[in-house]
Amino acid sequence: MKQDKRTLVVSYDNKQAVEFTAEFLRVNSPSAEVQGHAPHQRKTVAGKRQVQIIGVEPVGNYAVKLVFDDLHNTGIFTWSYFDDLNRGRSKLWERYLKELEAKGLSRD
Repeated sequence: MKQDKRTLVVSYDNKQAVEFTAEFLRVNSPSAEVQGHAPHQRKTVAGKRQVQIIGVEPVGNYAVKLVFDDLHNTGIFTWSYFDDLNRGRSKLWERYLKELEAKGLSRD
């Protein structure tokens, strides 16, 4: 995590490092609270532009649990989920912004 607590750097064994904003991770949390138990239950999380990561807790060797300053801490981010987020970054962000607009919500 960078000192600003708004950027998480995920480093892999092959020396590749990928950066994610805290906002992007918070609104795409793999938790049931955000994703629901089926695709139609996924929630649009607004008002997270300034969210910070205040904790990173290892979960075995396969994941981390992120703790955000809004006290959301139920998402288990596996390394493969980070890969999925990185590959789909542009599409996921575009979808998020469109959902906010359609629902009259804001990032602030």
